[in-house]
Amino acid sequence: MDRLDAMRLFTRIVERRSFTEAAHDMDVPRSTVTTVIKQMEERLGVRLLQRTTRTVRPTLDGEAWYRRCLAILDDVEDAEGAFGNAEPKGMLRIDVQGTIARHFLLPGLPDFFARHPGIELSMSERDRWVDPVQEGVDCVLRYGELPASDLAARRVATLERLTCAAPSYLERFGTPATLDELAGHRIVGIRLLSSGALTPVAFQVGGTLRRIELPAPFSVTGPESYLLGVRLGLGLAQVPRFHVEKELESGALVELLADTPPPPAPVSLLYPRSRQLSPRVRVFLDWAAGRFAGHGGPGDPRRGAVK
Repeated sequence: MDRLDAMRLFTRIVERRSFTEAAHDMDVPRSTVTTVIKQMEERLGVRLLQRTTRTVRPTLDGEAWYRRCLAILDDVEDAEGAFGNAEPKGMLRIDVQGTIARHFLLPGLPDFFARHPGIELSMSERDRWVDPVQEGVDCVLRYGELPASDLAARRVATLERLTCAAPSYLERFGTPATLDELAGHRIVGIRLLSSGALTPVAFQVGGTLRRIELPAPFSVTGPESYLLGVRLGLGLAQVPRFHVEKELESGALVELLADTPPPPAPVSLLYPRSRQLSPRVRVFLDWAAGRFAGHGGPGDPRRGAVK
């Protein structure tokens, strides 16, 4: 293994906090990882990694070497890409919220691979918050407001949301015509994986936001189960319009309180701020942003333009 590949392996170990995971990502034997790091530490004359039975962490020297390796690898990748309009290539790891990805990204992947045949795409699906450095991914696609973090975020769309319910629910509880008529109603609850708290229902009234607490006899953490609970008549729900377009057309769901809709929700691509973007990440970000064009929120004159 040459020195550049050894640097790539070392940075992957730091990010994954695991020799085994780094070996899997780099497609090399676990024994090779141990040998390469031992040789690197001997050559530099310092200890780079602190190993325990559960994890691997960089020492202070390891942190400094990690930053130098990132800078060197970014410079090499940029230098190689600057000659002859080199085609981006290599493994691109992304983590997505599955519903959003299946609707917006996956249908366009044949075109993406036709444009960039040298890129391999590995996609994982999680609804929880993901740290791309710790999880070993290049970028993350997320729906909704973002928690504070050191990640760079590129907003690619603002999705219109609505309040809806199944006809069977409305037959039982009535159809509210105003927010005041929500008394006595219930919701299908969606809980945050990070805290277990219920996401409140909210409505735009003029230029203000009004939150209303409603009981949630049934609550979930996943969007597919959430939508199924609504279809079964277990409560009201607030969802992105794209997710229920077919149900609204067929009458399986009914839009409610259209004059006071919930606030739109952003869709963002996140990536480590400390890193210079590789060509393959850059082309993916631009392509993904284009996939969301035309899906903005109410009042957005650009209707989903990249922000």
